[in-house]
Amino acid sequence: MFIAATYAFIPAPANAEEAHVAPVTAFMKEKVATWVQDPTIVNAIKAQNAEHANLKDADIDALDKKWRAEVQSSDQPMIKAVLANDVSAFLKAKQADSNGAIAEVFVVDNKGLNVGQSDITSDYWQGDEAKFKKTFDVGPNTLFVDEVEKDESTQALQSQVSMTIVDETGKAIGAITVGVNLDAL
Repeated sequence: MFIAATYAFIPAPANAEEAHVAPVTAFMKEKVATWVQDPTIVNAIKAQNAEHANLKDADIDALDKKWRAEVQSSDQPMIKAVLANDVSAFLKAKQADSNGAIAEVFVVDNKGLNVGQSDITSDYWQGDEAKFKKTFDVGPNTLFVDEVEKDESTQALQSQVSMTIVDETGKAIGAITVGVNLDAL
């Protein structure tokens, strides 16, 4: 079920790169908001929220350390499990269908822990970063457009855009972050 939502806009810090804000916001509202409520995403977030309900800060730190260690290793059971789940498959398909506009995409639960992703992230816990604090922590229907950065691997200009994900009642349950390739818009 799609929940019609109007996303509030939290502006990025004022700078000379503000020209990216309007097209990136439009992309998120027109493209991503139409599929972010898919049951594949919503149900997976709800399940992980229930699974992680009793995690303490030390547990989150341990999971994040394990993920970071796996990023540097050839043995990656935790990372492979997330990349192989239904949400990751869904996000990879959306990335592939974006004609290069989506450089990366990942979904997190209500603690900021990865639920699914198109590519390996450097860490498992996003809850301490602006992409989570300026969306999930603010509440439902929040959109945050970050500054423009040059992707070192592709040399493309990119902005990470995040929005709160809500359930069928309108309650915030997680968030999504999309690395938008500005050269593809």
